[in-house]
Amino acid sequence: MWQRLKRLWTQPEPAAEEAVEIMPDNIPVHIAIIMDGNGRWAKRRGLPRVAGHHAGMKAIKRVTMAANDLGVKVLTLYSFSTENWKRPQDEVEFLMKLPQEFLLLEIEELVQKNVQVRMMGWRDNVPPHTLAAVEEAIERTKENTGLILNFAFNYGSRLEILSAIRQLAEAVQQGHLTPEEITEEDVSACLLSADLPDPDMIIRTSGEIRISNFMLWQMAYAELWFTDIYWPDFDEPLFRKAVGEYQRRARRYGGL
Repeated sequence: MWQRLKRLWTQPEPAAEEAVEIMPDNIPVHIAIIMDGNGRWAKRRGLPRVAGHHAGMKAIKRVTMAANDLGVKVLTLYSFSTENWKRPQDEVEFLMKLPQEFLLLEIEELVQKNVQVRMMGWRDNVPPHTLAAVEEAIERTKENTGLILNFAFNYGSRLEILSAIRQLAEAVQQGHLTPEEITEEDVSACLLSADLPDPDMIIRTSGEIRISNFMLWQMAYAELWFTDIYWPDFDEPLFRKAVGEYQRRARRYGGL
């Protein structure tokens, strides 16, 4: 019985996707992913929700390596939202342990693969043991020049925009600029993603078709791609399928 549950816990369902030919000269610079469906993945198997989160952690590695191999420059993963604190305490506590486990297991390979780890979010309320693991990974990979693996952790876009508004209001109050002088670039510079390009593509798994308070300002011209596949089953073929779809779209930015 335990061996069967263990297999269900640790093995993704094969996506059975056909190989997609990728054009190397049109790779999205920045891909952001709303990783959704961990709980439903577990429920389908009669497992606790935390089993889904653990399986989802394995999907993070698969997709990170796939993005790195394709030459994606930035991969932002929506790992924990400011709204996720409303979940049951035992689930939140488990989620706060996952960064430790993931980074402990994968940090050496991330270093070898020249991946740079970052965190985009508020450190308030995040347990010290979680922050310590993330900060260690950031420190150990800060000189890496390859893929930026950006975890949106304790992140919410409305709060991010509100923070930017407050910064600009303070600058106006102090006489550094007038309201008329505020530009889109000024707003972007006050966001948590200030030193990153806006996402070219946003992926959401699990069949939900919404953005859920994720990079609302930055996604203005992002290509959106949705799949019914739950996050723990998301794999390299599906990732390549999404990139292939991106490459088939014409990005006009409001022009012709």
